[in-house]
Parts: sequence; C-alpha cells; structure tokens
Amino acid sequence: MQVDVLDIKGQKTGRTVELPQDIFGIEPNDHVIYLAVKQYLAARRSGTHKVKTRAEVQGASRKLHKQKGTGGARKGNIRNPLYKGGGTIFGPKPHSYDFKLNRKVKDLAKISALSHKAKDSAIIVVEEITMATPKTKQLVEIMANLKVSDKKALIVLPEYNDNLYLSTRNVPNVASTLLADINTYDIMNADVLVITENTAKIFAEDEAEVVA
Repeated sequence: MQVDVLDIKGQKTGRTVELPQDIFGIEPNDHVIYLAVKQYLAARRSGTHKVKTRAEVQGASRKLHKQKGTGGARKGNIRNPLYKGGGTIFGPKPHSYDFKLNRKVKDLAKISALSHKAKDSAIIVVEEITMATPKTKQLVEIMANLKVSDKKALIVLPEYNDNLYLSTRNVPNVASTLLADINTYDIMNADVLVITENTAKIFAEDEAEVVA
C-alpha cells in the first residue's frame, strides 16, 4: 500500500513509501493478538505476593493441651491456621505469571496489529523528526501539525534518538519506540502510529527482519 510522506508541518512532501502487503495488508487474527497482549501483560507482573504459613508466624510450638480427656476439640499449637495470628493455609507464593508463546504466533500477532492500524487509516508516515535539543514544546507542535494531538500516538524510529526520547517523556499521550523493540501491545495500545520515512523503508526492504 502506498502512503504519502508528510513533513513535520503536516504537509505532503510529494514522496510516497510502499508499506508491504504481507505486513500491513493481511486479514488480522484477533485471537493471536489477544494471546500476545495477554503474555506481555503477564510477563510484567511482579508475582511477589506471599503470606506466612504456620511455620513462619510467631508463637510457641508446644501443644495447647492433651489430646484426649478435655471434652474439647483436639488442638495443636497456637500457630494453628484456625486461630487469630496463625498461619495461612494454601496462601499465595511468589511465582512468575509469564507463559511461553511460540515465535510464529508472536510474529502473526504483530503483523495482525499493524494490519489493523492500516485498515483503520491509523498510520502516518512523516519525514525524519530532528531536534537539536530536547524540546517538549516543539514535539507538541509537530503532533498538532499531524492532527494527532488528541490521540495516543506511538512514534516508531529506526534507531535511538535521545533528544526525541527526552521530548516525549513529558507528553502523556505520546511515546517513542525503536522498530526493533516494537511489540503487539504497544501497537494496539496506541490510537495512531507515527512512522518515520526511514522506518517505513526498512519495512519495505527487509520484511523478515521486521517481524523477527
């Protein structure tokens, strides 16, 4: 699919780039998108929740009274889970929530997410965004020129740009990421993808590397 390249003022430059049909034009698979997003969010969970068992709470280990002859129920020690301050039975233990997802499933999810954005006309290709110094105000003006100020935008770059990264930190609805680091969650979490011209050329030149 052919997409016009805009300048930072939001005007057409007269140039176009070709976004590969194999990445931006397939029939999206919503289920694999769900799996990829679920796996990403699960991996972010710390999983540090824990409660104390009867072996870890304070209290003497002596038996409260003899087993038989009291007329009451048999009891162990004061750390019994049935008593206040006792240990917890079958409580949560620290563990990871992450789960394995096959590489082909992840690749299909990423391509499906990109195809969704293409179908929704939520992809903007802009010429290189250059900044001499970090300037939040300048970035806000660029987003306004591209008519995405009221949307959650994700800027996709071919390589790290320190000035642009520092400029996006103070704008709540704008984030930047490298093409090599882009994932399904980031794509779906954004309302619009702002792709630089060089990034779009990488998509066209090496499709296999993009989804790897």
